[in-house]
Amino acid sequence: MKITVCIGSSCHIKGSRQVVEQLQSLIAEHGLKEEIDLAGTFCMGKCQSGVNVTVDGECFSVTPESTHTFFSETVLPRLK
Repeated sequence: MKITVCIGSSCHIKGSRQVVEQLQSLIAEHGLKEEIDLAGTFCMGKCQSGVNVTVDGECFSVTPESTHTFFSETVLPRLK
């Protein structure tokens, strides 16, 4: 699975660094380093949406506050 987090200016201001750090921690916590490829990218063109995160090409809006919920409700079920 590939997860890409926008680290462009708008998403950076909205907390993309915290989202990346939390995702790194959650991936390690669940022992998923071999299953998940976490990457950063510059502007995805959806600056109004917040921190843009794609999971295998599908775009989601994530905040530092919603990262844990996003991981448990969106990422983990796709790995089963």
